[in-house]
Amino acid sequence: MPFSIKKLNLKLPAVSMKVPLFLLLLGMGFLPMFILGKVMTGSFMQTQIDQRMIEVQNQCLITSDRLTRSGYMNAETKDAMMDKELDTIGDIFSGRVVVVDRNFRVIKDSFKLAEGRLNIAEAVLRCFQGESTVLNEEGKHYFAVTTPIYSAMDPAVIDGVLLMTVSTENITANTADVSEKISFFQVVAFWLLALSAMLALFLLMKPFERLQVVLDRVASGNLDETIQENAYKETRQISAAIQTTMTKLKTVDQSREEFVSNVSHELKTPITSIRVLADSLMGMEDAPVELYREFMADISDEIDRESKIIDDLLSLVKMDKAAAELNIAQVDVNALVQQILKRLRPIAQKRNVELIYESIREVTADVDEVKLSLALNNLVENAIKYNVENGWVRVTLDADHKFFYVKVADSGIGIPEEYQEHVFERFYRVDKARSRETGGTGLGLAITRDVILKHHGAVRLSSKEGEGSVFTVRIPLNYIS
Repeated sequence: MPFSIKKLNLKLPAVSMKVPLFLLLLGMGFLPMFILGKVMTGSFMQTQIDQRMIEVQNQCLITSDRLTRSGYMNAETKDAMMDKELDTIGDIFSGRVVVVDRNFRVIKDSFKLAEGRLNIAEAVLRCFQGESTVLNEEGKHYFAVTTPIYSAMDPAVIDGVLLMTVSTENITANTADVSEKISFFQVVAFWLLALSAMLALFLLMKPFERLQVVLDRVASGNLDETIQENAYKETRQISAAIQTTMTKLKTVDQSREEFVSNVSHELKTPITSIRVLADSLMGMEDAPVELYREFMADISDEIDRESKIIDDLLSLVKMDKAAAELNIAQVDVNALVQQILKRLRPIAQKRNVELIYESIREVTADVDEVKLSLALNNLVENAIKYNVENGWVRVTLDADHKFFYVKVADSGIGIPEEYQEHVFERFYRVDKARSRETGGTGLGLAITRDVILKHHGAVRLSSKEGEGSVFTVRIPLNYIS
């Protein structure tokens, strides 16, 4: 191939992102499950503790009421049955039951550790003021509940405090068991998710892999490969976009080949003519002076034609340079157009074509005067050259608040509709015989279009065969680079 298709980036991002996509799918499945497991474990433990607190509070209320009715706080000797019941309650709840009298002295301790000692803990003091408390400090494996014991004689008098301390280690152990089971389930689910993600990724990526295989063949230089993968909307869009790009590349390459061929042909034609004329002169003996002059005039014309082709080619090369810049300045467009018409008026008079200039308003714009002059000159000169006998060319200049417009209308031969989209192509000629007859190179309109596009403008053609043509140029008044 004349150009390297391998320079194109035809690697699909999706194909090179298998590992990130796999991790994403796995993370999307496992991360919510992991977070849910943690939340469930914490919620389970807190629920168990809250339920146990409620049970202990209810039991404390019941026990406090029984202590009041039995007169436990005012008895001179302890009620053995009540003591045994308090010990049993402590065992049932895996806790410690303590009874404190109004002197803050412990009269009952199910652990038999603090009987006879004073207990002036804050919770006990608050309970003597009639406030039941529940103390559950974070990080400690127990909670404490205090409940007032009222006097049997006067319900408003508090005779003592029932303090029950309950361990939560069994709840922590149960929670650990549940967490272990959840972790086991998560491990199993992780591998199931991993296998599912691999399978899903394989199925999802298969169309992209098929598409990548085709693109690899294209990258190796097979531009005739058909790119079509319709499994997904995305692959269908990628296929269509790449197919369109490849079509444009082939068109560009074909155009380039045609351009090189045309350049070679156009440059060779005048040289061939000069060679024929020179050989004819050298092959003649005692040729008349008039014949010498005629042949030399023809050679001079061919040299001028060759020079014109080279000048136009150089202009196109300058236009094609990516770094080419316009020399933008404030220009009086009216004066510019008048100067162009003044320069071309002798050519028009020679062909008996009337030049008409119509200025709707004064126009000043940011343009490259030299390049724009070249573009407009080509339009007007073409209108003169491809005109009819006693024809006319009308140039109209107008503007609005954003653009100025130059319209070049003629009474010429017109352009058939099927050729109109090609007239701006390089070396394209509708009538090749007449183009050479008039000295055309086939590059003028291509140069014109490039100049206008560099000014961020547009050019439009309207023509009917045998009725003339109208070229309308639109260029912004203010140039923005």
